[in-house]
Amino acid sequence: MGQEETPVTDTKPLSERDLRVSDDEREHVVGVLQKAIGRGMIDLDEFTERTDRALASRTRGELNAVLADLAGLYHPAAAVAAAPAYAPPTGYSGYPAGQRFELNAKYSSLHRGGPWVVPSELVVRNKYGSTKLDFTEAQVQSPVVHIELDAKWGSVEIIIPEHAAVDVNAISDVTLGSLEDKTRSNGRMGNPRYVLTGRIHGGSLVIRHPRRGLFG
Repeated sequence: MGQEETPVTDTKPLSERDLRVSDDEREHVVGVLQKAIGRGMIDLDEFTERTDRALASRTRGELNAVLADLAGLYHPAAAVAAAPAYAPPTGYSGYPAGQRFELNAKYSSLHRGGPWVVPSELVVRNKYGSTKLDFTEAQVQSPVVHIELDAKWGSVEIIIPEHAAVDVNAISDVTLGSLEDKTRSNGRMGNPRYVLTGRIHGGSLVIRHPRRGLFG
């Protein structure tokens, strides 16, 4: 008698969208929908219909679909899943892990933007000049980017994608200046996560999302 063959079945690995959601996650999305109705993004009928869908959702894919067309409002898990997987350009091996890369300027503007490669640790020093770091199209090497700021008598503007977040709790000194997080992402989930440290003296630090519309 021949040996009985065990049938082979292909199993697909579960994606982020297939994971089951909890009651807390459903309730969080309902809270996001309440913000949307408060901003005039949806009306009362849509709020009711989307709330029903959110409470009936079993997977993250179903839950995230409730918020998919609401710009700037999403479930934190969706933000992590939506973050692009960046890789350094062809022929470029990237920065060695743990190496601190420094950007220095004095009496001049310091600007990084477009598809630039971002190391896991970045030090930015600028005196008497403006600094602009635009991470919208950046190729980020790690899920957490540590940025040490040393800015004197000049403005600092940091632009992060909507799926990213910042942590400004370790900014040690803001003297004769201001700090404004227009993204309201401090302490929230996001990928990548930009952890800011250092000091701002005689200038402003503004963190924002990319501008939408004709004039960008």
